[in-house]
Amino acid sequence: MFDFGLVGLGVMGRNFILNVASNGYSTIGLSSKDKAIELLKTEGKDYEVDGTKSDEEFIKKLKRPRKIMLLVPAGKPVDSMIQRFLPYLEDGDILIDGGNSHYDDTDRRYLYLKDKNINFIGAGVSGGSKGARFGPSIMPGGDKECYSNLKAIFEATSAKVDGDPCVTYLGNTSSGHYVKMIHNGIEYAIMQLISENYHILKYGLKKSNKEIHEVFERWNEGILESYLIEITRDIFKASDKESGNDLVDMILDKAKQKGTGKWTSQSAMDFGVSIPTIDSSVSMRIISSFKSLREKAESIYGNNKINDLNINTTDLEKSLIFSFIISFAQGLSQLKVASDEKSYNLNYEEICKIWRGGCIIRARLLENFMKAFKKNNDLSNLLFDEDISSIINDTVNAARKVSVYCINNQIPAYSLLASLSYFDAIKSSRLPMNLIQAQRDCFGEHTFERIDKPGTFHFGNWQG
Repeated sequence: MFDFGLVGLGVMGRNFILNVASNGYSTIGLSSKDKAIELLKTEGKDYEVDGTKSDEEFIKKLKRPRKIMLLVPAGKPVDSMIQRFLPYLEDGDILIDGGNSHYDDTDRRYLYLKDKNINFIGAGVSGGSKGARFGPSIMPGGDKECYSNLKAIFEATSAKVDGDPCVTYLGNTSSGHYVKMIHNGIEYAIMQLISENYHILKYGLKKSNKEIHEVFERWNEGILESYLIEITRDIFKASDKESGNDLVDMILDKAKQKGTGKWTSQSAMDFGVSIPTIDSSVSMRIISSFKSLREKAESIYGNNKINDLNINTTDLEKSLIFSFIISFAQGLSQLKVASDEKSYNLNYEEICKIWRGGCIIRARLLENFMKAFKKNNDLSNLLFDEDISSIINDTVNAARKVSVYCINNQIPAYSLLASLSYFDAIKSSRLPMNLIQAQRDCFGEHTFERIDKPGTFHFGNWQG
């Protein structure tokens, strides 16, 4: 009998099941492909690992309560596996969805299975294939009592920072998948911000790829130290075997996406949260997909540069620190609103803690964010913490300087500008929305509030 079962023996699934096995738990995998099962058995020959193509055999070989993790594409494949397993499952068995499922689907599946006395855990897993094998960040949500059956396995397989496992019980129902979605939204933003700085370095400051590598190498030794800065540093050393050129220069400038960034933006709209840095990063991926359209526009408008403002790599570093913090502040503020709306009861210090290792957005700055939420878990926005505001005050002027440089030199910096505008808006006690309310009342009688007395009002003679 096996301790743990996993469905989906692709790269992520196979690496995760080997991770579980290498930590002393017997495991069995399910796949429709003979080659996947053979590869699992070969790579897991030193552990207690097996594989099968039979649903019934797979489930009958698991200890009760059965712990079955699904690492299959989000959407219909998850529902299909649930329906396939239901005839064989018994009360108290546990299904874990480790894919990037939409949180609404997780809520639906949780309630559906709860009615059948089957436990359902939505667990976000971040870290790519390497993380899956050697220690990812895991973000589980569901019933706390049910999670206690998985805690030892997840803590053993997760990444560790200072001995602390990068996994914790987050909250009820879909909280795990919601936190993972926000993680991915922040990931989109940071990747876009890094790419904008690359654009400035290469096409503004005319740095070679070797020089850009050295810049990112230096940045990764300071407050910007993070997984994404680290891999960006290394990308500029990769050589293309076919052309002999630097590989980064041979890649088409069209970015793709799997949808989690878009979900983050859509959910923010639904909950009434402003996350323009994340929104702009999604928009830039969409804009990038229109390569021929961009080429046509450049042929019409050209790309003349003014070069009337000098900046240096220190300005860029500070600007990136500023916008990194803004990205996290937006994502974490969205988590706060969603947690209140959906009664997740999230602990933001713990979330920052499990993001420090294994996951794509792991960064030194998360230590600062942990301290902020340790002082006040009810902090409505990360920017209101005294220590964080000190870093912001030290970097915001560089962000303004870099923004002006980009505008004058026609270098698109959508996410940087969105970060700066968000910051300026959130610290403005007076915004021009009084005029918008007047316009709405004028054309649609939507009413307005006054600054001198309570209530709602309508003015019937706006145009005389």
